[in-house]
Amino acid sequence: MQNRLIRHTYSLLNADQVQLTSTWRYKGIISPYARFYYIESGEGQLHDAQGTVKLEKGYLYLIPSYTMCDMVCTDTMSQYFVQFFEDSEIGFSMFEEIKAIVKVPASELDVQLFRRLIEINPNRGINNSYDPKTYENEAFYQYCQKLNLNQGLAEFYETQGILKQLSSRFLASKEAFVHEYNQHSKMIFEAKSYILKNLDSELSVADLAGRANQNTDYFSRQFKLQVGTRPLHYINHKRIERAQYLMATSSMNYTQIACSLGFDNLSYFSKSFKKITGLSPGAYKKQVYREAIR
Repeated sequence: MQNRLIRHTYSLLNADQVQLTSTWRYKGIISPYARFYYIESGEGQLHDAQGTVKLEKGYLYLIPSYTMCDMVCTDTMSQYFVQFFEDSEIGFSMFEEIKAIVKVPASELDVQLFRRLIEINPNRGINNSYDPKTYENEAFYQYCQKLNLNQGLAEFYETQGILKQLSSRFLASKEAFVHEYNQHSKMIFEAKSYILKNLDSELSVADLAGRANQNTDYFSRQFKLQVGTRPLHYINHKRIERAQYLMATSSMNYTQIACSLGFDNLSYFSKSFKKITGLSPGAYKKQVYREAIR
């Protein structure tokens, strides 16, 4: 029996069809939300830690949240795009196991879904600039959330359905996302759920193992086997991801963010942030939303 405990909705940010030129050229972008692209014509490139992905006609693309990438249009390109947050009651990402840009062939239905999403969510384009550094801020997210709250019930459910259908296109080949529903996977799922609900609290491997009625070493081995990393690394990684989200979507300062995520002091938060992202909190804000490549 497959795990069906994860419940998701989406917060739509933007959806539009745009004509891009060689001025669409941005470097070092990390966003706390996910993106879907469909390329109608032309070509470009995306670069992430795994290498270069060609943007070409007839393909869908997923850029998972917190994936650093460069974006380049080599000449001209007609692009459909959707930007959205995932909302889960426990904080899980539907793309939890996807760590890089994914490319899949598009179907005619996919194209129709993009067009319908734009039709029922008018005025969701980015009017001033396509450079993320100019629009990724608290006011931007609040404005998009206001539009979502003002959606009619029919449009809300249709939007959710379309985003789920498009999401499924990237999950079909990602078997690692779907774990067999047995005692061990249920144990680890519940541990991850508890972690994500309590990032502001003191979390230890011994406490997590105790909640699962397991020996600490055994629990830690099972966690690494199923998740791919030790519990403490997972905890710190999720805290820093949440910090990136808060830095982009709130007016909290670094000290407030550190305290809200269970860090004892700002120094430890800064060291953890740099260890995971490669940047200090201050450098992160400056570098990832810097000006377009000249």
